[in-house]
Amino acid sequence: MKILLVHNNYDIQGGAEVFYRDVGRVLEENGHDVAYFSVAGSEAPEEWGKYFPSAAEYKGGRMIQKIVSFPSMVYSLETQKCITRLIQDFKPDVMHAFATYVKLTPSVLAAAKKMGVPVVMSCNDYKHICPNYKLYHSGKICEECKGGKFYRAVANKCCHGSLSYSAASMAEAYTHKILDVYKKNVDRFLFASEFMAKKTEEFWGEDAFSWRKLSNPFDTVKHDIDSSVGDYGLYFGRLIDEKGVHYLLEAAALASDVKLKIVGEGPDRDKLQAMVSESNFDNVEIVGPKWGDDLTELLGECRFVVVPSLWHENFPYVIFQAFAAGKPVLGTNRGGIPELVSDGVRGWIYSADNVHELSDKLREICLMDDAVLDRMGKSAKDYVNDEFSDSKFYTDLIGIYEELL
Repeated sequence: MKILLVHNNYDIQGGAEVFYRDVGRVLEENGHDVAYFSVAGSEAPEEWGKYFPSAAEYKGGRMIQKIVSFPSMVYSLETQKCITRLIQDFKPDVMHAFATYVKLTPSVLAAAKKMGVPVVMSCNDYKHICPNYKLYHSGKICEECKGGKFYRAVANKCCHGSLSYSAASMAEAYTHKILDVYKKNVDRFLFASEFMAKKTEEFWGEDAFSWRKLSNPFDTVKHDIDSSVGDYGLYFGRLIDEKGVHYLLEAAALASDVKLKIVGEGPDRDKLQAMVSESNFDNVEIVGPKWGDDLTELLGECRFVVVPSLWHENFPYVIFQAFAAGKPVLGTNRGGIPELVSDGVRGWIYSADNVHELSDKLREICLMDDAVLDRMGKSAKDYVNDEFSDSKFYTDLIGIYEELL
């Protein structure tokens, strides 16, 4: 079977690109011919890079430049020509798309459909139903655009806090709705969490599209470490509003006997550091960014991992790193987090905006018998090994492709 994989970036910039490349790796290891299509970049593979278009640039520059480049960021005819040429040369059996908005644009979906190539699309964020892709802004969950009311994006300035970005995202959303670029051109939508699938049904209607659940593969061997039950809770990730770290600090102030370490970097780091300094926290340490062996050591020696996200996280990578290390997770009731954690089995769930409930959970975990935490950690590790292996992922993925063929 010949598979064409399509995503905005081939160069790795985050978890989305890791997933894109992992899908290709698993397919190639199982004997399939795989072609890639992305915007031009430094890591573009020689065989396929000749087809890659350049991305329109909207950041920076004068307003007139932004206005001129805007249409090519909503629906790029140039990109459509490039992928049409690749489809003609490669002749794929299936096209698997990931994120295509802004850089490639959904014109790639229409091109495949026009040429009779079945299309599946993995949705790792909410861009298909939300102009700012998070269903979150200004410290709260937001679904005001439901029913095609994309003008609310401008009223809320929910895209980068900018009126011009929000207006551009509104226009993009209306254009895609009018052209019906997603539902008309995608044969199967793939979601890593039941939550995202059900939320999409709320916006589009249950019978408006076809979907399957497909969890991301996770290389547990690469993240396997020797660990012990330590005496502190660990947060690691971006330090930004929607991650809810400020709520974690407020809870730590109420549970002063609970030790926490905060690992990461981001726009809220100075604000969080000021909260710690001004309140004279003795139980909280903001460590800063850590990678590789340094992060491994902190993860191996912690008692549990905290995921205090306020937005509807789809498939948080940090949870899998924690599970692979044999650590239970304390997470919020947002997005796909409860599906992964399973309250009382591989960790605990609390209400995202309830600081008092969080502080109570922190104390409870710190008083738990080490044997209980060790047992939950082993359960978490077994879960990742069994449910997210390359072999299981391949079986699920190829089954979805074969449905279309």
